[in-house]
Amino acid sequence: MLDPRRHAYRPELADARLRGLIEAERYVSGEPRQVIAPSLPLRREPRFDSLLETEVLKGETVTVFAEGEGWAWVQIDRDLYVGYMPSDGLSASIVEPTHRVAALRTYVYPEPDGKSPPLALLSLNALFTARAEEGKFLALEDGGFVFAQHAGLAGEPVPDPVAVAEAFLGTPYLWGGRTSIGLDCSGLVQLAFEAAGYTVPRDADMQLAELGEPVPWSEGTALRRGDLVFWDGHVGIMTSPTHLLHANAFHMQVELEPFAAARARIGNAGFEVIGVRRLPRL
Repeated sequence: MLDPRRHAYRPELADARLRGLIEAERYVSGEPRQVIAPSLPLRREPRFDSLLETEVLKGETVTVFAEGEGWAWVQIDRDLYVGYMPSDGLSASIVEPTHRVAALRTYVYPEPDGKSPPLALLSLNALFTARAEEGKFLALEDGGFVFAQHAGLAGEPVPDPVAVAEAFLGTPYLWGGRTSIGLDCSGLVQLAFEAAGYTVPRDADMQLAELGEPVPWSEGTALRRGDLVFWDGHVGIMTSPTHLLHANAFHMQVELEPFAAARARIGNAGFEVIGVRRLPRL
């Protein structure tokens, strides 16, 4: 079976690209949409109380295969994740982003004045199109203003993904989260390394299988800043040879702690390190 997390198929409907691979009553090619909300949840079922799988940020694009009762069944173009999201946060008009949010988070203001009541809050890696500069602000194509120093050019990578991850220290843990308001372990890895120009899958098992090169792991393995350490269902980022940064449900936030302490605690819960991956410099 193809992984349903990254292949769009249901018994009655499937992505046309899966014809011949998956049995379905009907196949559709899907239609492009762009996220216009600050962020949108992607859920396992078309209900607001359904499990949060991940989140999609402003400016990112998806392919819509079906819509109904306020929900769209989509595949995220960035990491191919499949699920249901509120359709009112999507637009059929696709605008090429010029900038991304480079700060942990920033406000969108109704005018180029930081004293004006904000319209929305955007998180790191959200994308937008700026039509002009007005003083210290960028005027957004779809309305509002963002503080220019909180933005970077779209597609321009930062040099150090670990520094990006460190900025999330103390952010609440949220299963499926992918914003500066809340995120999970693999969401932290994805956001940080995407900011540095890497293509990163969504879940920890995918990251273990696909990112970088394996580092043979044993008790005495010398780890480096930027190494990814994996347990079954969990991943953390080494900030140095001795310290691990990870979003975790024990602290219920992004925490920096000695790797030895984290490894011992997780080991006491019955989980041992199953792999280490090292990404090349881009």
